Formats: sequence, C-alpha cells, structure tokens
Amino acid sequence: MAMRIQVAIARPERQEVIELELPAGSTVADALAAVGHANAPSVGIWSRACKPEAPLREGDRVEIYRPLRANPREMRRARARLKPSNRSRSGP
Repeated sequence: MAMRIQVAIARPERQEVIELELPAGSTVADALAAVGHANAPSVGIWSRACKPEAPLREGDRVEIYRPLRANPREMRRARARLKPSNRSRSGP
C-alpha cells in the first residue's frame, strides 16, 4: 500500500513542493533520498523538527530547511545598540 506525501524545499529565491508516492512504513530519510537531498542538514514534518528516522504518515509534508544567514538574537542586539534609549537610567 502506498502513501502520498509532499517534500518542500526552501530555496533562497523560491519554495519548491514535490509530491511523492512512497510505500507504507517509509521514513523521512526515504523521502529525502527520493528527491535527491539525502544529506539535508535540517528537516521537519509540518514545521516541527524531526530526525531522518522519523516515520511518515499519509498526507505528511516533509520540509527541508536552509541554514539561517544571521543569528536572530545577534541581529536584535545589534539593532538595540544602534538605537539609544529614551528612558533615563539615573532616575528623575
């Protein structure tokens, strides 16, 4: 018995969604191999991170994530350093 799933690949310029039909009992690793991304660094099912050994169910959406260009925490700290505070720290 086969199941239908989707594999979404986040490319810098666009998102690509590939529909697959895999045998029952397939894993995320099987889906990645089917689309040629067997060594994807970070993956998830429906926006939840998972390991390649995770089993798939009918209708799942496997997502291949690309690395972040910048650390969100560091970006926020950099913006905070550039913007001076309106509040006085010395009191009234």
